[in-house]
Amino acid sequence: MLEKKLEKGLIHIYTGNGKGKTTAAIGQGIRTAGGGFKVLMVQFLKGGDTGEVHSIGKLAPNFEFIRFAAMNKFYFRLTEEEKAEVKKSVLQGLEMIRRCLQDKTYNLIIMDEIMAVLYNHVIEVEVVKSLLLNKPEDIEMILTGRKAPKELIDLADYVTEMTMIKHPFEKGIGARKGIES
Repeated sequence: MLEKKLEKGLIHIYTGNGKGKTTAAIGQGIRTAGGGFKVLMVQFLKGGDTGEVHSIGKLAPNFEFIRFAAMNKFYFRLTEEEKAEVKKSVLQGLEMIRRCLQDKTYNLIIMDEIMAVLYNHVIEVEVVKSLLLNKPEDIEMILTGRKAPKELIDLADYVTEMTMIKHPFEKGIGARKGIES
């Protein structure tokens, strides 16, 4: 049970095809943790070593980061067996989030790339919708990823769409360590 409580927990969605959704979620998480609140970031479908993962614990010791269904290739390239493993891991992550909501373990829970989970039909939108509808009033939630479904947008209090106007990959510049990874 939490010692410190938020006045009112709202729902944020960071979506769109532009860069910065995860970074914005982490920034809000660091702000929340800096205010003395407990933060959990559950990241789905992302693998690899990124600077943001290393920074979280250094900047905010009350900011926990956990990955489920970590992958280093696109979902559509997975075998059926690999997709089944991804689904199993995603469901474990969602069950952990459900327990954390029920037990009020964190003030802010970030579900990073949950929209990719939904877009790839790993789970149904109703599963995530149920988490949001049943969250305690004093817990904040952030959901990230491209192509947020209308059902979740309708439930959210904040919706920010990141729009790509220009990106270095258009010039053949790949992801750079410390900037995009």
